[in-house]
Amino acid sequence: MASRRSLGREFDWLWRAYMVSAYGSGFGLGAFPLIAVIILHAGPTAVAALSSAGAAVGAVLAVPLGPWIDGRRKRPVMMSMDIVRFGALLTIPIAYALGLLTFAQLLVVAILTAAAKIAFNAASGAFLKTIVRQEDLLIANGKFEATMWTSVVVGPPLGGAAIGILGPVTTVTADGMSYLLSALNLFAIRTPETRPASARPGLRATDLLDGWRHILAHPALRRLLSNSILVNGLIMAGEPLIAILMLGHLGFRPWQYGLAFGLPCVGGLIGARSAPRLVERFGRDRVLLVSGVVRTFWILGLAFVRPGVAGLAIVLVAQFGLVTCCGIYGPVLSTFRLEQTPTERVARMLSSWSVSTSLGIATLTLLCGVLADFIGPRAVLAVAGVAVLGTSLLLPRQLSATPAPDLEPSRD
Repeated sequence: MASRRSLGREFDWLWRAYMVSAYGSGFGLGAFPLIAVIILHAGPTAVAALSSAGAAVGAVLAVPLGPWIDGRRKRPVMMSMDIVRFGALLTIPIAYALGLLTFAQLLVVAILTAAAKIAFNAASGAFLKTIVRQEDLLIANGKFEATMWTSVVVGPPLGGAAIGILGPVTTVTADGMSYLLSALNLFAIRTPETRPASARPGLRATDLLDGWRHILAHPALRRLLSNSILVNGLIMAGEPLIAILMLGHLGFRPWQYGLAFGLPCVGGLIGARSAPRLVERFGRDRVLLVSGVVRTFWILGLAFVRPGVAGLAIVLVAQFGLVTCCGIYGPVLSTFRLEQTPTERVARMLSSWSVSTSLGIATLTLLCGVLADFIGPRAVLAVAGVAVLGTSLLLPRQLSATPAPDLEPSRD
């Protein structure tokens, strides 16, 4: 099978690095809201501010990183960003052990890790395009997507159990260590990486907007980015609210919360593994459109969560439907973005994309958190569920007719 053929040693090490950090992140999924609620007794506005402000400021700090990364070797950048996240996250258990943990520290760590994540992902996408043939990009992205969803299946239930047994900062510690292991895997790649020919000693002010110029000039990418900002923003805005609703109002245990959001991610694994076969059978355009539309149907169900087994079942069904569609949609979108972007501009494009979605998530999370103080988290989840249904109108109906910018000469 095509999905099982080797993509090269460099890809294998990159995939291992992603795998270990993904499992660490899955183990620590939702750790910051849990720490804020359980240890610092934060309310809806504070929890939403933690998620939104951390993502927003981190995204702003990451703006110059895209063009900076495009002019440098990608593997050292990825290793550096792993070390930054390792060091930042390990300050939390240290401060907790000393009785010095504060909300401000959580916020600073959230900012640093958000910026480092954007830079790492931008460098990783650019590196992937240089080590994998274009016809294998969908398979490679499908492997990353499947790994991510597998980590979310395994990680949150184990993380919830670990919190109950070993304490609330256990998962953050494990997440931090996973980035150190990721850096070690990247260090094992011995194939020399040449410095990009377009590298310049400094950045021009216009370079900061180059990624957005590329996206906005591309009809399909422009619509896909608008859709991603709203869909991701509305989905992620509900994360702290459902944590407050389940853990604070409805009396669910941390392990139940982890199970509710971990077990359905089997659907993401199924979707990611199926994406190459679905594209081969039905075509890229149809798969992207159908999965992008169907993924919007599930968010509204979270507004109907209730105590006990029935409430847990509602979350399981809603999450399974959502992540199955996302598992199909994600690798197809990632592959299309790489195919439509010149290699020397991939990091700028991916950085601009991540900054835009992060700012959208931050804005909507903050707005939903403030609104929840007035009308309650359940009502806000209902509003978000209705709003996300309209985002399907932004999806492009056809991608095949879109010209690839790779054919255009570089302006550098």
